[in-house]
Amino acid sequence: MKTWFLLLLAMLMALAELFAQPSKSLLSRIQAVSNGTADFFNVDGIEVTSRIYGGEFSKQNLAKQFKHFGISEGDFTTSDSAIAYQNFYIFKKETLYEGIVQHNAYYFVAMPDWVKIITFAAINKTDQTIQREMVNLLVTNGIPFSKFQSYSTDSIDFAGRTLILGSNCYWLGINNVQCPYRGQMNWSVYASLQDAAAGVEIQSAITRLKKIGKLVSEAEVDIVFEGSPVKAKRLVYDIKGIKSLLLAVGGGKTLTIYYVAAPVRENFVGCVMSFWNNDVKNTEGLPPLLAEVMTLKRQHP
Repeated sequence: MKTWFLLLLAMLMALAELFAQPSKSLLSRIQAVSNGTADFFNVDGIEVTSRIYGGEFSKQNLAKQFKHFGISEGDFTTSDSAIAYQNFYIFKKETLYEGIVQHNAYYFVAMPDWVKIITFAAINKTDQTIQREMVNLLVTNGIPFSKFQSYSTDSIDFAGRTLILGSNCYWLGINNVQCPYRGQMNWSVYASLQDAAAGVEIQSAITRLKKIGKLVSEAEVDIVFEGSPVKAKRLVYDIKGIKSLLLAVGGGKTLTIYYVAAPVRENFVGCVMSFWNNDVKNTEGLPPLLAEVMTLKRQHP
């Protein structure tokens, strides 16, 4: 009986160790940038932020220092036993629009010399398995430096392929790049095509709910995206008459947006690409940034 018990215990310990290890596929989907004070990550459409704090690890102090998260001392009631260090775990929901809910998770982890604060934000979903894998990676410095993009956009890593963009582009956020008069795109790398399609559909719904202008055209079109022939949704908005300084910059009157989910190398990408009517375009009608990753498939008569 004792031998069987020891064997079972060894098996359980091995399974626990295996569960604690981050999956290789997760590492392949992570992309990151750092501004020197915080690190920002994107994986499966989930926005992750990691920063350190040198203050005391106590409910009272953390609630006081991070009240801008909309949390109070009474929220510090739960810890996550899957994390190797002492921690607090808080989960909240925020309704952005009808049917659009942001899920926010907060980890406060007590490290030997500081507190690591890791936040997760995702629309209409939450995934604590990914949260735990990311937290364990971050507290052990397990994310390779190669995953971090440069703040310079001369060249960027687009889901495993280097794009040379020059010096006229800039980051609007993690995996969100804009090139004035040359297009804009944001993307996430997902584990499944279904998740990628759901991610771009949510972005399409949010654009509609923001009421940025009058929708004048909607179509499903054939494109080739990173070598894969796929269907994309194309929306065209008329922005004329919309009183917005942001939209008015550059003098654009119509905004064209492509939404696409496609297999890309070993994973799947959900990507939203847009351009203004007065952007520079090639013979296909695409600006240079979009032309880096997609072409329009010719329609046979």
